Amino acid sequence: MPRVLFFIVFLWLGTVYADVITSFDPHGKKEVALTFDACETRTPSYFDPVILEYLLANKIPATFFVSAKFALRNPKELAEVSRYPFIEIENHSYHHYAHMESLSKEKVVEEIMSTQNIIKKASGRKTKYFRFPAGNYDKKTLDTVESLGYKIVHWSFSSGDPDKNIPAERIIKWVTTAAKPGSILIFHINGRGYTTPKTLPVIVGDLKRRGYRFVRLDEVL
Repeated sequence: MPRVLFFIVFLWLGTVYADVITSFDPHGKKEVALTFDACETRTPSYFDPVILEYLLANKIPATFFVSAKFALRNPKELAEVSRYPFIEIENHSYHHYAHMESLSKEKVVEEIMSTQNIIKKASGRKTKYFRFPAGNYDKKTLDTVESLGYKIVHWSFSSGDPDKNIPAERIIKWVTTAAKPGSILIFHINGRGYTTPKTLPVIVGDLKRRGYRFVRLDEVL
């Protein structure tokens, strides 16, 4: 009699709060939101010129979540990008601490408000959406950020682009298969999206051929 093996896989996603936006209501339309993290931690980071040129040349609507350290490193580029109406610029904290839930309430407020002021000075725009670095938060930090008038926006699923070990072909297949109307896609435009210059045009082209339209978050939230 053949032996049958049963595999049970548990996928722990952590605590999820309803106030964190991970998708939007497309109202029957084939729309997705293209978002990019532009952040800096210990290593100086800059806009990926290939990705940025592709988005601007093709006028593809996108939302950039920018950290203050990145904004201070790239003030001229941020000012230039802000001139394009199809690019939205939002808040991604000052230092990009991977665990903001470990910070005091006062420190969380400082992370948000200092970034808001720096982005406003560089781009002329006031931010209204916030993305937690690494997606980590707890109810305390969530409540603190929301008390400042921000909506928290994460992503529908990870693209995997900051992982050097994931080949471009796998990312293309994963994103184009997983995307659906109302999805919020996440990539990196700070030089950490290692295959994104190669995969993004393919992903965008595939979705467009299937009738999808790209939108800024402020158009649909």
